[in-house]
Amino acid sequence: MKTSLIIPCYNEEANIQKGVLDKIGNYTMQDVRFSEVLIVDDGSNDSSKKVIKNKYLKTFPKFRLIENSHQGKAFAVLTGIRQAKYDYVVFSDIDLATPIEEVEKLISKTNEGGQIVIGSRNNSRVGAPILRKIMAKGFIIIRNIIIGLKGIKDTQCGFKLFERQAALKIIDKLQVFHDKRIAKDSSVSAGFDIEFLFLGQKFGYKIIEVPVVWRHVETKNVNFIRDTIETLKDIFKIKLLDLQGKYH
Repeated sequence: MKTSLIIPCYNEEANIQKGVLDKIGNYTMQDVRFSEVLIVDDGSNDSSKKVIKNKYLKTFPKFRLIENSHQGKAFAVLTGIRQAKYDYVVFSDIDLATPIEEVEKLISKTNEGGQIVIGSRNNSRVGAPILRKIMAKGFIIIRNIIIGLKGIKDTQCGFKLFERQAALKIIDKLQVFHDKRIAKDSSVSAGFDIEFLFLGQKFGYKIIEVPVVWRHVETKNVNFIRDTIETLKDIFKIKLLDLQGKYH
């Protein structure tokens, strides 16, 4: 299989200094399954782009930098899917809360017919503050009541694999995240994952959820309360659009 790895990036100089791109580059460099690594910058205003251009593009030939205006992580992922050149796309958060080596678990599920394979934190969420764990469980209950997503426990783990043609068909039908919008801050656009998986189920694609290692990484790009409110609004939008028949 030939795979494009998508890494969204927004003001990630701290994570880059920790060596996350070295880990990704070293892992993919000799692995023929990974044909390209697309780092999609979401309008960073720190040194992220400069370091990537001056160091990492020269060090790792598979790396390619795509520069977006600041629109939120969802649109960085969408850009990566559209510009990817190969049969499968893998999306990973740049902080490597899930180690890149865990991708083997996702890839193995393609042999079982998985067209969308999603990493799951398996309710453990090691290291996460207790309040976040409680709110996360509450969020899952609300999500299930409003829009369902039967059989899927963890929609928000930033570690997923898509069959590219399936992903392209899904993103063509997105409604909440279909147009350009300017993010005022480091919006994680969590509703994107939900709308994507909601459409994946509606269109009959085989979705497989697989437990992966995950460790909490504190980041300034996530405001749990703000992002939860934003996501709940998106869930209600998805429900309304579905009732209106907009997803047919």
